[in-house]
Amino acid sequence: MGQCRSSIAGLIGEVTGTSIRGSFTGAGDSSYQVGALLKGGPALSASQFDSYKPTTILGVSLSMTAPTGLYRSTKILNLGADRWSFKPELALSHPFGPDQKWQVDAYANAYFFTHNTSYQGREILRQEPLPGFEGHISYALNDKLWVSADTRYSFRGSTSVNGIDQGNPQRNFLLGSEMNVNINSRNSLLFRIW
Repeated sequence: MGQCRSSIAGLIGEVTGTSIRGSFTGAGDSSYQVGALLKGGPALSASQFDSYKPTTILGVSLSMTAPTGLYRSTKILNLGADRWSFKPELALSHPFGPDQKWQVDAYANAYFFTHNTSYQGREILRQEPLPGFEGHISYALNDKLWVSADTRYSFRGSTSVNGIDQGNPQRNFLLGSEMNVNINSRNSLLFRIW
């Protein structure tokens, strides 16, 4: 399965203590994703779907972001990053418990970045890979409503400008929760708190 996404955005910014202000609207970087199931999750007809009992699923994906967004090398505010990024990911999903109302999902991934060779004009921005792990445990209250507790941890990802380390490794730990309400067979509402 493949997916392509691009966005149009507006950005307004101000740096405290200076007179720098900026505002513009334009296209952001486009992103693309391909994925495949390695185990579980067979293709089903509508009649098979009603009686299907979920099993453990293992999948892989590759997400890419292309430098197609608006980027002005002499400006601080930009909608584009002027570099490619790649995120390979391995995902595991396992249902359990009575009537398999519980489900645990685990992901391992890493972002890899190409260099931005026109950072702030003529400088070269490099970034280390940014590995991460994500986990969700969810419970289906009924056929129309499920809730989950979520966590994500990522680390490393330091940047350097013209070979000078910026001393900014990332150590991100997030906790959150989601609730999904199925309105009908084609529409649902997702509420997320991170």
